[in-house]
Amino acid sequence: MHSLVRRFIKTAIIFLAVGLAIGGYLIVGREVGGGFPNAYVVSAHTHAILVGFVMMMILGVALWLFPRPERDDTLYDPTLVSGAYWTITLATAARIAGELARAAWSPGWLRWTVAIAGLAQIAGFVLFFYTMWGRIRAAGSRQRESSGERF
Repeated sequence: MHSLVRRFIKTAIIFLAVGLAIGGYLIVGREVGGGFPNAYVVSAHTHAILVGFVMMMILGVALWLFPRPERDDTLYDPTLVSGAYWTITLATAARIAGELARAAWSPGWLRWTVAIAGLAQIAGFVLFFYTMWGRIRAAGSRQRESSGERF
């Protein structure tokens, strides 16, 4: 397993731990404290689990399992994938931290931080799939399908 793949997967696990901690806080607050969860904390929990864990895990596994880039593939660049990793990781962390902070106070700069972090998450995903586009192709299945094998 390549080091970049391990980085995606281990980061996903860290985001899972963060998401579970926030989820624990939410469930105790709701069931024991009797209060409805703050929407910003729910958003932080959602981003930690869905973007931080699920999507980072999917990206890492895709990077690991997709066919190698063809020799003439000009889109695939491990440096760009690493850039996508850092963009998504830092933007997701900023988004989670910003959403949690917004639960307590809401200065204008914090709103912009959350908004910019959300847009940076989008940019990171676009960059990842831009560079991976050529790797989304039939590898061995093309030969199996032409011989009549059905999936």
